[in-house]
Amino acid sequence: MAQINLKGMGVALITPFNEDESVDYTSLARLVDYQLQNGTDYLVVLGTTAETPTLTEEEKKKIIQLVIEKVNGQIPLVLGVGGNNTRALVAQLKQTRYEGIDAILSVVPYYNKPSQEGIYQHYKAIAEATSLPVILYNVPGRTGTNMTAETALRLARDFSGIVAIKEASGNITQMDDIIKNKPKNFDVISGDDGITFPLITLGAVGVISVIGNAFPKEFSRMVRLALEGDFAHALTIHHRFTDLFELLSVDGNPAGVKSMLSMMGYIENKLRLPLVPTRITTYERIRDILRALNVKG
Repeated sequence: MAQINLKGMGVALITPFNEDESVDYTSLARLVDYQLQNGTDYLVVLGTTAETPTLTEEEKKKIIQLVIEKVNGQIPLVLGVGGNNTRALVAQLKQTRYEGIDAILSVVPYYNKPSQEGIYQHYKAIAEATSLPVILYNVPGRTGTNMTAETALRLARDFSGIVAIKEASGNITQMDDIIKNKPKNFDVISGDDGITFPLITLGAVGVISVIGNAFPKEFSRMVRLALEGDFAHALTIHHRFTDLFELLSVDGNPAGVKSMLSMMGYIENKLRLPLVPTRITTYERIRDILRALNVKG
């Protein structure tokens, strides 16, 4: 099994859209360049932040190809491959050639509300269907089900191909339990920008970030400083972004970060239904904070 270094800041790439809601591949290429030039450690393609449920199969293929070609092996690429139909997912993993992809990120099955044993069996089937490293993704706010620390640790111990968990439960005690009891070769990654700093102090290896789309240089520096144990300087950067963390999610993700990127001149402020742009009040608050941070907008 190939190794992947998940230390540092991964960025969950957005999908830019044109005014007519077609995928804006030109802006996507620019965004990837922006990430490569500003210290991003790896990219996550077709995650939640990419509005993946609203993309066609053809669009997904083009996005993956564009990112692979642009990155050209400079940093690792993680691909979102998740679902709530285990059999279909296993078939997809067995049939697809994932050239240029270094790991997969797979979310806890949503809507079906499986038991902990169901979650375990789902990931067991995934781990046995692919030779790529697998990152578990626990985000109960979206899936309706929390994967407990016990289940995550059981998977980490039973399958060498399951190498990490992106934890976005918001439950620091649960995350700390995983960090404390995990096998040596298993990493805990923050799935929430706002708690990345405290989580690294507990032993997490970094973050899969949303705000990194807009601020890769600053946020990757915060992560790097925290990982090096320079908590004082890392905390200063963390506090600069505290207000933005809240505004990122108040109208849903990726509405917040898309409004930031549009203010910065990178993309149109377009989402696909059922998602819509941030409210005007949120937009104006984001604009005011960006101005205070000396970002044009």
